[in-house]
Amino acid sequence: MNHTSFRAIVVNETESKQFVRNVVAREVSSLPEGDVFIQVHYSSLNYKDALSATGNKGVTRTYPHTPGIDAAGVVVSSEDATIKVGDQVIVTGYDLGMNTSGGFGEYIRVPASWIVPLQPFPNGKAHRL
Repeated sequence: MNHTSFRAIVVNETESKQFVRNVVAREVSSLPEGDVFIQVHYSSLNYKDALSATGNKGVTRTYPHTPGIDAAGVVVSSEDATIKVGDQVIVTGYDLGMNTSGGFGEYIRVPASWIVPLQPFPNGKAHRL
C-alpha cells in the first residue's frame, strides 16, 4: 500500500503569537527520518501534550507541530531486522510529540531504538486494550 498523505492534529503559531490547532492533511515525506514507519491506532492526551498544544516553548521549540508523546500501532515498514511489518508496537518518551511529529497523526516515523514491541494477543488486538 502506498502511503503519501495522512491526517494529523497540527499546532501552528500565528503572527500574533497565538497557537491554533487544526486537523490537516500532511505529507508522509514531511515526517522525520527514522527506521520504522507506524500506522498509529491510539495515543493518549498527556500533560506534555497539553503544554505543547498551547505553545509552551519549554516542551516544543518549533511550530508547526503534531503533539502526542505516545503512540500504539502497527508497523507499516521497517529498515530494522528486529522489527517486522505487521508487528504491534508502542512508542513512548524520547522526543516523540515534543520536537518530532507525535502520535496525534495517523502515521509516525521513528528510530527503531524508540520501539517497544507488544506481545501478540488473541485476534491480534494487543494495541487495542
